[in-house]
Amino acid sequence: GRNFEEIKIIAVSKTHPVEYIYNAMDAGIQVFGENYAQELRDKFAAFEASKRKNPEWHYIGGLQRSNVKLITPFVDMIHSVDSEKILMEVSKRAGHVDRNIDILIQVNTSGERAKSGCEPEDAVDLVSMAMESANIKVKGLMTIGTFTDDDAIRIREFSLLRNTLESINTQLGINLKELSMGMTSDYPLAIKEGATMVRVGTALFGERDYNN
Repeated sequence: GRNFEEIKIIAVSKTHPVEYIYNAMDAGIQVFGENYAQELRDKFAAFEASKRKNPEWHYIGGLQRSNVKLITPFVDMIHSVDSEKILMEVSKRAGHVDRNIDILIQVNTSGERAKSGCEPEDAVDLVSMAMESANIKVKGLMTIGTFTDDDAIRIREFSLLRNTLESINTQLGINLKELSMGMTSDYPLAIKEGATMVRVGTALFGERDYNN
């Protein structure tokens, strides 16, 4: 029941060679998500060396302050801003290269301590800080759901992210729209619950070889 033009597919190309990305672009895919800052930097450099036009690059993995500088010169969106210190580092590094970078605030909707993301009740403060930060444009929220086959858990977490965004918009009087949620195993549920971005890797590129 959704308009497909409202939903962006982020092709998750982490660990896959740059040739896979070339082929995917030839097939019509234009947006790629990477989880590791060094790998993303190297793939961007490979495109530059090949004289091919770079795709739209999204950084979707956990981000350490020391790695922010590797991607701010070229990244189009960062999905994983989950703390004030990361927010401030992105703002500072983006300023150094005179760029404005789109970001999403990552929210922990599963309650798992091992998962990154701020608590849902803290997201409004982080969004407010982002709106006041130089060289940053906050666009919405992101979450990584529980790895489970239980659709009820998945739906609950996706719904929580949507409700959190609606609450933030009401509290701050703004109209953020982006919800990055859902992957190969659960993107239809995420779309049903309001996702505007789905991060799909395995369905497009096959299983990953982490030995590479």
